[in-house]
Amino acid sequence: MGLLIAAYASLAAWLWLTLAQGMFWRTDVRLPPRSAPARWPSVAIIVPARDEAEVLPLSLPSLLAQDYPGEAGIVLVDDGSGDGTGALAARLAAEQPGLPLTVVSPGDPPPGWTGKLWAVRHGIAHVRTAHTRAHVNGHAHEPAHEPAHAPGTPEGPGPEFLLLTDADIAHEPDSLRELVAAANSADLDLVSQMARLRVVSPWERLVVPAFVYFFAQLYPFRRINRPGARTSAAAGGCVLLRTEAAVRAGIPDSIRQAVIDDVALARAVRRAGGRIWLGLAERVDSVRPYSGLGDLWRMVSRSAYAQLRHRPVLLAGTVAGLVLVYLVPPAALCAGLAAGRPAMAWAGGTAWLLMAGTYLPMLRYYRQSPLLAPLLPLTALLYLLMTVDSAVQHYRGRGAAWKGRTYARPGDV
Repeated sequence: MGLLIAAYASLAAWLWLTLAQGMFWRTDVRLPPRSAPARWPSVAIIVPARDEAEVLPLSLPSLLAQDYPGEAGIVLVDDGSGDGTGALAARLAAEQPGLPLTVVSPGDPPPGWTGKLWAVRHGIAHVRTAHTRAHVNGHAHEPAHEPAHAPGTPEGPGPEFLLLTDADIAHEPDSLRELVAAANSADLDLVSQMARLRVVSPWERLVVPAFVYFFAQLYPFRRINRPGARTSAAAGGCVLLRTEAAVRAGIPDSIRQAVIDDVALARAVRRAGGRIWLGLAERVDSVRPYSGLGDLWRMVSRSAYAQLRHRPVLLAGTVAGLVLVYLVPPAALCAGLAAGRPAMAWAGGTAWLLMAGTYLPMLRYYRQSPLLAPLLPLTALLYLLMTVDSAVQHYRGRGAAWKGRTYARPGDV
């Protein structure tokens, strides 16, 4: 009787998710209609990078090659790398004509800052104080290593837009132009695209499309993009931010402790009255490999418990929800067929069918076989275990760890 009730509860949940959760499963939310502005605004591309020598040769040349009609330049913030990331970036820029590149090194973040946001803070400070000197009329010059500006340095107006992009993100040559045109045409303060993640290895095929599917389920893009909506999120790999909106929202100082910095950034911009937009990318790709399950496990578990605000009650609710929504349907179908209980089998099978059906558009977006759709319960089980492991690592003092740094929850700083 208990499994039958759970099967019908799961079916009810899937009916609600399919019909009432912002059509999260659709993958047609792309850049809004846009046209070229009469005058192209100035843009600074800020790339926080820590130990990224492996992926930088695949991503940085795509930024240097941006075909942007206005004034633009790149600031790569070398966040204490031990693999020669900064020197490699300068060498790549010297070998390829294109947008001007400046490399700055801010030093270790002080208590209360995550490394990425500390790097972003110094990148913004640099472009607002040395915009004219670093980006002279948009013409290329020799890449330079510059000292980071100290907090409190007087800042000028700087560029009109900031493109915050990760070191593992590759952009097609028209990416910046299309982002700016979209922001200008729709009068948006923040335009973010969720980069298409790499899907090559068997584990990437099983886990990566589901990562984006689960994200969209939590933060339905259509709901985020409604003016005045309460739901806010962004994808940290590609965020075009109006400088004026960043100043109003106190970015990044107001979110300096955020481990999930992209969602925190979007919330801060919206709280300050900004208009935001989030969608899937067509020509922006992540080049970071996650060949083994261990790499993917660390990618998810490093921030999963932070997403739950380090609260055991939210962890318990999340585990129970994952079990009910993703694991009960196949269990009910199998148990119902084995025990000759058609009502249980029907409820479980229908819920599983809705689950697989809503997953198919994401698999098509990632150009993956539809045969992976029925395996979503297995993937959800892996995410459940990653989330529990994230909590365990947090209480062992190793939570929210990334590239040699471990971040305390905000209340502990």
